[in-house]
Amino acid sequence: MKKTGLFSLFLLFIISNSLLSQEGTIVTQEIPISEDVKIGTLSNGLTYYVRNNAKPEDKLELRLVIKAGSILEDEDQLGLAHFMEHMNFNGTKRFKRNDLVDYLQSIGVSFGADLNAYTSFDETVYMLPIPIDDDDKLDKGFQILEDWAHNATLDAEEIDKERGVVLEEYRLGRGADERMLQNYLPKVLYGSKYASRLPIGKKDILENFDYDAIRRFHSDWYRPDLMAVIAVGDVDTETLEAKIKSHFGTIPAVKNPRERETFYVPNHKETFIAIESDREASFSRVQVLFKDSANVKPVKTLEQYRETIVKSLFTQMINNRLNELRNSENPPFVYGISYYGNTWAKTKAAYQSVAISSETGQLEALKTLLIENERVRRYGFFEGEFNRAKQNILARLEKAYKDKDKTLSQNIVGEYIRHFLSSEPIPGIAWEYNFYKQELPHIALEEVNNLINSYLKDSNRVIVITGPEKEGITKVTEQEVNSLLNMLSSMKIEPYKDEEVAQALMDAAPEKGAVLNEVKDTILDVTTLTLSNGMKVRYKITDFKNDEILFDSFSYGGTSLYALEDYRASAFANGALSQAGVNNFDYIELGKMLSGKIVSVRPSIGTYSESISGSASPKYMEEMFQLIHLYFTALNKDDKAFASFINKQKALYGNLLANPQFYFQNEFSKFLNEGNPRYLGFPSEDDLNNADYDLAYKLYKERFKNAGDFNFYFVGNIEEERFKEFCETYLASLPSDGTKENYIVPEYRPLSGRHTKIIEKGEDPKSSVRMIYQGATAYDADEVLAMKSLGEIVTIKLLEELREAESGVYGVGASGRISKIPYGWYTFRISFPCGPENVDKLVEASLKEVEKIIAHGPTEKDLAKVKENQILKTKQNLEQNNYWLSRLKNSDYSDMDLSELFEYEEKINGLTVERVQEVAKKYLTKGYILGVHNPLIEE
Repeated sequence: MKKTGLFSLFLLFIISNSLLSQEGTIVTQEIPISEDVKIGTLSNGLTYYVRNNAKPEDKLELRLVIKAGSILEDEDQLGLAHFMEHMNFNGTKRFKRNDLVDYLQSIGVSFGADLNAYTSFDETVYMLPIPIDDDDKLDKGFQILEDWAHNATLDAEEIDKERGVVLEEYRLGRGADERMLQNYLPKVLYGSKYASRLPIGKKDILENFDYDAIRRFHSDWYRPDLMAVIAVGDVDTETLEAKIKSHFGTIPAVKNPRERETFYVPNHKETFIAIESDREASFSRVQVLFKDSANVKPVKTLEQYRETIVKSLFTQMINNRLNELRNSENPPFVYGISYYGNTWAKTKAAYQSVAISSETGQLEALKTLLIENERVRRYGFFEGEFNRAKQNILARLEKAYKDKDKTLSQNIVGEYIRHFLSSEPIPGIAWEYNFYKQELPHIALEEVNNLINSYLKDSNRVIVITGPEKEGITKVTEQEVNSLLNMLSSMKIEPYKDEEVAQALMDAAPEKGAVLNEVKDTILDVTTLTLSNGMKVRYKITDFKNDEILFDSFSYGGTSLYALEDYRASAFANGALSQAGVNNFDYIELGKMLSGKIVSVRPSIGTYSESISGSASPKYMEEMFQLIHLYFTALNKDDKAFASFINKQKALYGNLLANPQFYFQNEFSKFLNEGNPRYLGFPSEDDLNNADYDLAYKLYKERFKNAGDFNFYFVGNIEEERFKEFCETYLASLPSDGTKENYIVPEYRPLSGRHTKIIEKGEDPKSSVRMIYQGATAYDADEVLAMKSLGEIVTIKLLEELREAESGVYGVGASGRISKIPYGWYTFRISFPCGPENVDKLVEASLKEVEKIIAHGPTEKDLAKVKENQILKTKQNLEQNNYWLSRLKNSDYSDMDLSELFEYEEKINGLTVERVQEVAKKYLTKGYILGVHNPLIEE
């Protein structure tokens, strides 16, 4: 609650003294730049950032950042900033069309997943991760970046070829959300150039622009004074700096460069209200923006940085309150969040509250957001929630600090991009953590509470409401919104009630069990414990992360053991089970109790097994084990939590099938599962109304009553003696009846052979294609790698043919897998979006590529590309806790041989063209299921 008078004077004294340092006050003292990064500027104006980082080894992350995006386009260039990004992959001085992708694939870098780029309003960023196990790859990486900077050929023929690809990307973005966005964006970005410069551009310009238009954009804006080169990876900074100077220092500075103007969003006194609806809208959304009157200023001083901490505390607390509301018995929205940050325009920030509601609940969601902001304005936050927010923020920073030497290079480059583009501080995690520890105790609640007065205002306010347009739904009116705004100040609003939080998850530890047997696998460095209740625990101690323990588990059975009628009655209630909390602590209480603790535990029931999984920082390992124990023995049954879950599900699914893509997914899945008694698809309102929570809870208790039938797996920085003690206390003490269950193999098998399903839905001229080869097979471990590789090879060929040769798709993918559980089954999928007029042609082109591999096998060159990528990815995966966790679990769940893990390179290199061809002949000659989504053409 707000205080005034003497308290405020005292508070000001405390704050002022907390900001003092030996150099003077932090009001003017600048935020330091981390010593980990070296920043320089070449004589031509190009900026560079270099940093040595050992994770992962033998890899370098390269970025080329250009302060030029769609906001700089002339009227005849709308969409060409993004088109220019495409052209850099289609012909440069050193790499002709397709040569660049071809070379990078040969060293294990895949197009899309690794090699990529993006264009925004104000910037274009090229991303290039490369392996650097030899000097040639390192130099080639810088050659590619240099060519992107200034050596694009922009050949007329190549421009025309790429038009089709960019138009397919334009087509992908069309739909209800895009139509509504075009209508409300001019109000959000009132009076600014941003409102008319969406990066994708305009269709007629993309189809017809003169070659000179894109060449002019390149000449004007692809210049060194607007560029940064960022290099972070397993290379010393001296080498990286030398490479940058060698490759970029000779690029001439532009004489008399065109001014790189900064664009602003004008202020407005009135409140703008945008209410948009569309018959294909799948979600209802409400947004309130309170835009600043001043333009965004970079955070440079310690005082400004401290202000960002105050804002983060505010954000944490308001969102905790919104989260409580979304988990109430009758939630006003499915999801709600408030935050302070940039709008679409980088020069204009705003305090923003956003919610997703039911299709008839938009006004109620808006009212709730406004009331919660008003509640803070009247009464402020309270000490309990303030302290929890501090704990949570500091805990997250502490985790990042502890893992500072384990951070992957790909997770570092982003902050240097933002530093170049918007002067975001880069003091390093050690400085940040220490600054937070120093300043958080001195930040008073009054400071946070006062923020709301600078956030909320009647001017520069925009309210956006979007949702479905259909019969039976009355559209919200501007008059209703204005009435709500006018009523707000006179509404009776009670203060928030912050209940006292318990300090312990359990009153007393359970009676211990024991470890009966311990076996150490010295090759894999994995230990297996057999507990006194029969449970098996396998764990691997790693140093991949300093502050991470991951775990997973399984017990065979799952819903396959449910009688059909029980399964159908309880299926849509299962998701509510974990939202009830444990040990008489509800979901919200549980979250409050765990404030400041990095721990997460989740139970689940799948088709063929049940499991509990999660993670924790090592210091909260005991809380992790306690939660595991409680999810076995003390899951709450809470009808209010169930009602909350069902109400949110109704709101979420209520209009989902109006979206043509979701509709196609649902209808095609029904076609594939025709005759499957356990197929449920998207839940209807009746399905949700009839979901049996009592039965779901009863079945959960049955599935988790026998802990001795479980296998648990832990990977991470495990303190072994404490770990074993917790296993005895919290796992071995769990009930067990000595039995072992298995799943039931269903009699039903999905559709196989040659079938076609055409589904029509939607008004936009866009189609989707699915081609599925699937059927029963005897599981063969040796075929798994060949089938996976076949999918990756076909992806390469389809990108070459459908995208590069035909210019008919933006993206295309193929994947192959062979599964063992619940029965041997193979699946090979090809999927792509395209124009309706190209469906038949591209399906035929896809089949030709498949037939070539069946007839002749893949080329040695394409197989070598796939092998290189798999070896590179596996090498990196072996340094990841989640990979080891998955492999440990699957070695038992699917009875896989884990001993081959260290022989991956030999196994991958042993794969032959003939073996891949054999698999293609075996599995891709039995017919395929074709699913096509076309727009609905109304006559």
